[in-house]
Amino acid sequence: MATNIAAERRLLGDDFAIVAPSHYPALADLGAEEALALARQLREQRNRLRGMAHANRRARRGKAEPRATAPSDAALMRRKQVFAAALKRVNARLDTLHGEARRARRTEALRDALARKRAAKVHHPGGGASAEAGMRVKANSKRRTRIDPRQVGSVSQAGKAAQARRDG
Repeated sequence: MATNIAAERRLLGDDFAIVAPSHYPALADLGAEEALALARQLREQRNRLRGMAHANRRARRGKAEPRATAPSDAALMRRKQVFAAALKRVNARLDTLHGEARRARRTEALRDALARKRAAKVHHPGGGASAEAGMRVKANSKRRTRIDPRQVGSVSQAGKAAQARRDG
């Protein structure tokens, strides 16, 4: 659930100074290093509040010693959500910044590759055999046996004579 800036200011009090740069337009003015430092700070605060809420739940269940000045869980969770939302905004800004840098690096790499390709010696291999005077005769690799034409019918005639002898 989104929280407006006035509600964040009421919830956080003095800690709002940490979250304030995570709102636009101040976030758009941050560089990569400043956004990274802000993300670390926000993550640290979010984790601290999450730990406190976890300790409160353990104390309520009787698994840990209760703290003397432990605020209510609902208030802690709302404060944690404010820091988590701010961290989400800063991470999105970091992704944008890193994306721009990544695009610039890739574009430069592609330009370098194109320059190398254009500078390379052009290699045109020969076309190989061409038709010129037409197709050449290719020798048949199959072995060819010649049968005497007079012998062609003798096999079938021998079969007829054998059948006639069997039939009687």
